[in-house]
Amino acid sequence: MSDNYLLKLYHKVLKWPFGRQIFARMFAAKAPYFKTIKPTITELRENYCELTLPKRKAVHNHIGTVHAIALCNGLEMAMGAMAEASIPKHLRWIPKGMTVNYTAKADSDIRITAEVDPSKWHPGDLDVIVNGYRADGKVVITGTITIYISEKPPRKA
Repeated sequence: MSDNYLLKLYHKVLKWPFGRQIFARMFAAKAPYFKTIKPTITELRENYCELTLPKRKAVHNHIGTVHAIALCNGLEMAMGAMAEASIPKHLRWIPKGMTVNYTAKADSDIRITAEVDPSKWHPGDLDVIVNGYRADGKVVITGTITIYISEKPPRKA
């Protein structure tokens, strides 16, 4: 198993009843707006994260589908968990930009994925591919989140 702190926590919490939901709440506490979508991280490994975002009234838009910003929050949460679970220890990351395309009505629970090529973890820009899928498998949102990667500064003694 990886020595990554987030992956260790994920695998520890998975052993608990409702572990996936508990882990998602713990992770969402780092960025409280993630709590608004009530996500569940269903899979987390190096270079990949999958979560589900339930379709519920609190995230509906005026036509009763999942709101665009709720979808974007899901994309950003999946990307953030994937990045934290994957980045080498000597590097750090920060979001730089996000482009999205809404491709179909989000009229069910949404499964969101974030994935990156493992060879791309080095200083500079890294484009993370993020996608959201309806229950029938239809893509409802596609995107790229660009993160800036840099070396961690040396620790002061």
